[in-house]
Amino acid sequence: MARPEPIRFRRSTLGEDVYETLKGLVLEHTLSPGDRINIDALAREFAVSPTPIREALARLESDGLVRKRPLVGYTVSPLLTRAEFTDMFEMRLLLECAATRWAAERTDAARRSAITTEAATTVVPEEDDPDGWHGAFTVLDARFHDLIAEASGNDLLRDGINRLHAHLHLHRRYFPYAQAGATVEEHRRIAAAIQAADPDGAEAAMREHLTRARERHLPAFD
Repeated sequence: MARPEPIRFRRSTLGEDVYETLKGLVLEHTLSPGDRINIDALAREFAVSPTPIREALARLESDGLVRKRPLVGYTVSPLLTRAEFTDMFEMRLLLECAATRWAAERTDAARRSAITTEAATTVVPEEDDPDGWHGAFTVLDARFHDLIAEASGNDLLRDGINRLHAHLHLHRRYFPYAQAGATVEEHRRIAAAIQAADPDGAEAAMREHLTRARERHLPAFD
């Protein structure tokens, strides 16, 4: 897909801007699964040196969105298979339900408040930038789940959840735009249970959310 206008970056945040832009191109399939990534061509297109491109690609490799192969360089990673999708949700149900229970049991008032505030945050689609809304919603969704993982008080558990990069891979495979509101309401129920220090309710709300999220993404495999 052609990008008709040149991309302009602020020098003060160059590395982060290049990373976010490349991540957006992968999520939106402007860079499609299997595409070979030409570092020099991207550097010319972005009007930057190859260094921030390489740094961004190294981060995207850590995210699982690109792969580096000897003698080939970077290519865009393939989409999740149905088997990988199933495995990922099994892991999320194990890890995130435990994290949510422990967050409700253990965390302090400041973190409970932060989770509640994050759950109440919404992203409004912009007619002239629907792709930007997709990316912003993905970031918001991931941040909410990471706050809960952090509030669990178990750094190893949080690291395990983050290593799945679930939100990037799910929203790259299929993004259920029409059901984003359901996600927001489910987040609010989880946050309310954590705020009330109700571990049973929090765990149940997270289990319901993940189960419904799995159902929302299943059409991608039809």
